Amino acid sequence: MTDIFDNPILCKKCDSRMKKANIEKNGFVFRAMICPKCNEKIIHPVDEHEYNRFVDLKNKEFRVKMRLVGNSYAVSIPKEILSFMNEQKRMADDMVRLCFEEMGRLSLNFNEGLNDAHSVQKKEIRLR
Repeated sequence: MTDIFDNPILCKKCDSRMKKANIEKNGFVFRAMICPKCNEKIIHPVDEHEYNRFVDLKNKEFRVKMRLVGNSYAVSIPKEILSFMNEQKRMADDMVRLCFEEMGRLSLNFNEGLNDAHSVQKKEIRLR
């Protein structure tokens, strides 16, 4: 199946041929077409849809239980968050790094081997 961006696209403002580019926002890389004359941008619709799914998940608050398992507590991570992360191929494996950042705040860091702040997915958990 061919991609829509494999075809020549003309700018609707100045009728110039647009060029392929990548635009980064909040750790996402969008495929885009940019007009060299007027700087008009078109974001790939699939990338825009995935970003909107991310924003919806990010703005959603989940209430989860802490359970005692042996000598530790376990917190379940909602399936829709992990499914989204797996679709984006941002989880290297099932290991996560847990950090006690400040009073009432824990963070789970996925892809702990990456040092780039844009590549690390972080889910903060506020303790009450």
